[in-house]
Amino acid sequence: SYLIFRAASESDGRCWLDALELALRCSSLFRLSASKQGKDGEMNCSSDSAHAGLNNLLHSSPLSDQEFFHLNESALENHHHLENDAFSDKSERDNVEESENETHENSRKTNESESDQSEIHGEVSPGRKGTTYVEQIYEEFGETGESSQTETVSEENKSLMWILLKQLRPGMDLSRVVLPTFILEPRSFLNKLSDYYYHADLLSQAVLEDDPYSRIKQVLRWYLSGFYKKPKGIKKPYNPILGETFRCCWFHPQTNSHTFYIAEQVSHHPPVSAFHVSNRKDGFCITGSILARSKFYGNSLSALLDGKAKLMFLNRGEDYVITMPYAHCKGILYGTMTMELGGKVTIDCEKTNHRAELEFKLKPFFGGSTSINQISGKIKSGEEVLASLDGHWDGEVHINELKNGNVEVFWNPTSEVRRQRLKRHIVLFEEQTDFESERLWQHVTSAINKGDQHKATQEKFVLEEEQRNAARERRENGTEWKPLLFRHDATTNEWHYKYEDLRPWDPLNDIAQFEKNGILQTMERHLSTRMSNHTTTCINNQITRHKRSAKDCRRRKTSDQPSNHSQNTESSCSTPESVQELSDDDGFGSLCTQCGKEMNHLKEIHSAVLSLQRAQQDIHRLRHMVSSESFLLDSRCWFLLCIFLTCQLFINYVFK
Repeated sequence: SYLIFRAASESDGRCWLDALELALRCSSLFRLSASKQGKDGEMNCSSDSAHAGLNNLLHSSPLSDQEFFHLNESALENHHHLENDAFSDKSERDNVEESENETHENSRKTNESESDQSEIHGEVSPGRKGTTYVEQIYEEFGETGESSQTETVSEENKSLMWILLKQLRPGMDLSRVVLPTFILEPRSFLNKLSDYYYHADLLSQAVLEDDPYSRIKQVLRWYLSGFYKKPKGIKKPYNPILGETFRCCWFHPQTNSHTFYIAEQVSHHPPVSAFHVSNRKDGFCITGSILARSKFYGNSLSALLDGKAKLMFLNRGEDYVITMPYAHCKGILYGTMTMELGGKVTIDCEKTNHRAELEFKLKPFFGGSTSINQISGKIKSGEEVLASLDGHWDGEVHINELKNGNVEVFWNPTSEVRRQRLKRHIVLFEEQTDFESERLWQHVTSAINKGDQHKATQEKFVLEEEQRNAARERRENGTEWKPLLFRHDATTNEWHYKYEDLRPWDPLNDIAQFEKNGILQTMERHLSTRMSNHTTTCINNQITRHKRSAKDCRRRKTSDQPSNHSQNTESSCSTPESVQELSDDDGFGSLCTQCGKEMNHLKEIHSAVLSLQRAQQDIHRLRHMVSSESFLLDSRCWFLLCIFLTCQLFINYVFK
């Protein structure tokens, strides 16, 4: 129940209390608990604020999903007012000995509170109220197994299919072909790409694994979790309109964090979808782009997803490059239409030299029901195979650890696992822009859900015609369309999120991650300003104590009736621990021990960085010298080789 600090001197004790107060102020856990307790009327602003802060921190209850999720400017303002009320300087109140000192302390406290408030408002202003997200209540799931991947086309729709197929030839790209609405899934392709993040908590766990083999296993488990959700029947999502965007997020109750997903259609011909996923608090980000292409092969067609996604673990500096399988649909002209996944995919981490390989197998011609949706794979470290996997991508997957021969279930989307899916939140419809997927396709989606294919076709044609007119206007005006949220890197031919933040999460400085108008931001508490305020406070404390000690000494020296006691007191004032004829200027030179240590630590870091920079420059110069020398050696070798060949030809000619 008690925490006792013993300091060598009063000044050290004051610095300790200041450091404790600073640590509590920088703790996001305490801030959130203080906000909740203040809301419930449980916040007690006692005189012993440092002890109250510790007690609140130790007994704080976590915020619920909705309380944290609707964190806005007003809540933060109220919370910071609570924080300033709850935190007073205990050491100053305990040492109110003189009236002038008390006045000085009160004025200092007021100034500190004002500076804290201005600092807080400076932090909240860039993160005004974020986007309002609401939980998605309904989520459609197809049946497990083969039944949800087959569909019998009605006679009416078959006639539409024949009209469409007459325009096609084998090997043709279907990206410019207008497909009938009865085969459309009522959501955009940008929305469908977000299906991989309902189990993003597996990535949060992977970041915490110390062993690289355990990390890539957890990443592979997350990768498999994105496939078992299937639509009812064989459906294709909408082709996104150029400039279309989609935003959503998932709340992690275990870590009190959010995974944000932002996607944009950055190109229409060819159709390229770029996406960015971020959860800085849990330590991972994903970025990538997908080029969707369709190929017609007569009785079948394939939807190819060209592109890569890069998963980054921010605290470890690891990148996992991930590829995607293709979707294959057969039975278009005759037989039952069936959809499967096929192809080989990889998850490759160059830093740890670990690699996972998976093969999605198509059902063989004479295969039974158990041979559909099969996968097999292996996990490698360099050239060494560590484990092998086999099973079904929509069911059980087993792993065989080759070192010890253990075989166990690696992944199985049971009903319990499905219940543990993270809740997805989508942007409130009133706050969506005209090019948000849900608002953009709302009339088409409504008609499909009502079964009115004629109305859906009309609404779809209106959107496509508007897109053609906009492209025609840009050509006539000579203007180039530019994406809103992503930029293209011409050297690597990759798309990057304009506002990506790949810094590791700093729990002392970062409060929460939020999104506004497609821009991901982090609400921060700037420690540099806090440290400068702390240093100024320590200097003021030193000056005040030095003035008080000097005044006491002068008063005792000029006493009318000196005695043995006064002489002892006078000598005690001249001891090293008290004061050594200190002036006002001396206070600035004698900072507290903690500040001195921090300054020395910063100097050491600065010198270390400078030495690293010098070493990098030396290495760069050496590389340049070696490359130039190797070029000279190569030129010399070529010259000698030419002379040798000339001599050989001459000798052959002479002795022929």
